[in-house]
Order: sequence, then structure tokens, then C-alpha cells
Amino acid sequence: MTYCVAIKLNAGLVFLSDSRTNAGLDQISTFRKMIIYEKPNDRFMVLLSAGNLSISQSVREILQVEQLKDHDGGSPITIWNAKSMFDAARVLGSAIRRVHERDADDLKNSGVDFNVAMIFGGQIKGEAMRLFQVYSAGNFIEATPETPYFQIGESKYGKPVLDRVITPETPLEEAAKCALVSMDSTLKSNLSVGLPLDMVVYEVDSFETNKVVCIDNDNPYFQMLHNNWGTKLRQVFDSIEDPMWSGGETKVPLLTPLTRNQPLRKITSPEEKLI
Repeated sequence: MTYCVAIKLNAGLVFLSDSRTNAGLDQISTFRKMIIYEKPNDRFMVLLSAGNLSISQSVREILQVEQLKDHDGGSPITIWNAKSMFDAARVLGSAIRRVHERDADDLKNSGVDFNVAMIFGGQIKGEAMRLFQVYSAGNFIEATPETPYFQIGESKYGKPVLDRVITPETPLEEAAKCALVSMDSTLKSNLSVGLPLDMVVYEVDSFETNKVVCIDNDNPYFQMLHNNWGTKLRQVFDSIEDPMWSGGETKVPLLTPLTRNQPLRKITSPEEKLI
């Protein structure tokens, strides 16, 4: 399995992915889920992938050369000459559909679903940054100020901290820290996600980045974050008052009179009706 997250901010973009792939408990391998497309002073794009590894690798290979017809009569549209991230995302969708046409029936005959999910984001000169989540059918949705991040793979463990912290105004470095906390929470709760991690941070209107890092078990920052997050979380938990059941003195009682909803009724005999 895998976990990938991408965040779109006013200041730039943050991308983070793990690298674990497993086909059973004893078949665990490392495959990188992130790829960077960069043409300095023209375009910067990042692709994250989850799902069936053979499908995602095929999509990534075809994406390099996939072309869409330009209905205005111009040159075929590729990710390297697309005038917008929307058109580049269309090219990615076309690459996914091409792999589906080639492999879906054979996979189905073998009892394997056509399962792939991707996040594609970046900036092309002349327009703002954009971030898309792309599905198995090649269709996609775009991040908005109300939903400034996307996750694919094992997303549930790392979602709460993103919901509490991330807004479009969040500074880039703070968002990078939040993404790493999100990943650390996922690593703690799910063995199918594992190190090393790949992280990319992109500053708006730069069209290139040198903030590319691979994070392994020996990375001092990630070790510090992992230890501090666990310790501080426990300290905050311990600072919260326990619920009072016996009527003791408290400013925040748990047992209070209810006007609309009532506590659950106990069933004490087989003759009683549930409703």
C-alpha cells in the first residue's frame, strides 16, 4: 500500500510520498511513488501515484510521450507543451485510459481490478499553480481554497492533523512540517506504509525547486519530529481533565440535563421492544 499527500498553498506546493509496496505479508519492496517534471522558467509538475504498481508504472511511461489533439489546429498537446495544468491533467487522464484499453480486460480475467489513483500538481508559466486528483477512469477534480490538499492511499490516519492545521494561508515550511506529521501518524498506525519518504517543496512562480529530499530512518529532523510529536501529544492528552461520573467538582461536567436527546435505554427483558 502507500500514502501520498499534496498541499496547495498561496505560497507554493508541498508533495510527500512513502515508498513501500507490498503484495502480501512477506513480499515488501521499495518503489518510489513520486516523479518530478521540470523545465526551468517554463513549467514545474509533480506526479504522485498509488494503487496497482504495474498500472502506475505504465501510466508514468506513457505520459512521457502521450499526445492530445489540439482542436484549434496547433501541435499535439503533451505535458511538455501544454499551456495550462488543466490540459496537462487531460494528457495524464488520456495516458490512464490508454493503459486501461490495453490491460483492463486481461486484468479482469485474472481477477485483478484496474486500480490506480494519482495526484498531479504544479505550475505552468502564464497561470497560477493548480493541483488535481486523478481517478482510474482518467477523470479528475481540482483542489480549491476550501479543500487545499489531496491524499491517496492510506489516507485516514494522517487526515485529522491536515484538517486542523492546513489553510491556503499556511506558510510553506509549516505545511511541510504538517505533512510530515501526517505521514508519521500513518507510519505509526499502518505497516503497509514505510520509509524512505520523498518530499518536494515548490515556491510559487519559481518554475523549479532545489527543495527535494529523501527521508530515511537516519534522518535527524524526522527522528526529532517523530519523538516530539508523540511526547507532546501525550502531554496535551494528560493536560485534559478526565470526565467526572460521580458528581465531583468540575467546571466542565459530562453528565448534564438533556432537553432533546436522551441517554440510551437499557433492555432488561426479552419482552421489551427495541423501538
